[in-house]
Amino acid sequence: MLTTLARIVVPVLGRLSVTTGEVGAIAPGSVVAPNHTALIDPGVVLAALRGLGTEPVVLAAAGLWRVPVLGHVLTREGHIPVHRGSRQAAAALDLAAQALAAGRVVVIYPEGRIPRRRDSADRAPESLRTGVARLALVTGAPVVPLGHAGARRIISGSVPKQVGGLLTAPLRRPALHVHVADPIHLTGDLPSATAHLHAAVQHAWRQAVHQRPALAARSDPGQPTR
Repeated sequence: MLTTLARIVVPVLGRLSVTTGEVGAIAPGSVVAPNHTALIDPGVVLAALRGLGTEPVVLAAAGLWRVPVLGHVLTREGHIPVHRGSRQAAAALDLAAQALAAGRVVVIYPEGRIPRRRDSADRAPESLRTGVARLALVTGAPVVPLGHAGARRIISGSVPKQVGGLLTAPLRRPALHVHVADPIHLTGDLPSATAHLHAAVQHAWRQAVHQRPALAARSDPGQPTR
């Protein structure tokens, strides 16, 4: 339901275009690692993946499970809560490994949080936490770096600006672009695997930034191109 909702709502808020690498499709049992910029970008990512025929499991902050109705939907659809800063945090990776073994695609934001700034500009991904690399090294799952740009044009800044941005987005319809890169396989020790992933997510993000202005004007919303 969440991916379907994102597929419907996101094109109302902005002009979404999607590109992929040479591989195109995301294989079952893959980890998708997007950059994180704004509260709305999970919807942008889900809409893009839905356009590629993928309905993933998402690791998200446990606080979302306390939201009425939403928490029930998240549980029903198999999404995984992350209890940050607690002993339960590691359990999320165990559940993610089980989902991968069952052939699900798992989305994990390797930065772990939204950047603490108020401007609406797109900036390079910040330093990564080690969760994605740890999961990939243990399971051998391929990791698909995903870069996106434009989400902060919908919602960013102070709370009043976020509300205003969200309300005016259907009129402004800012350009949104998602680039789904080819999968990589992380090897070696944890620091080197994390550094490899960081470089790959940065490259995917740069692709999204560079392609967003050119593709937004001529791409049908949500239609993947290569």
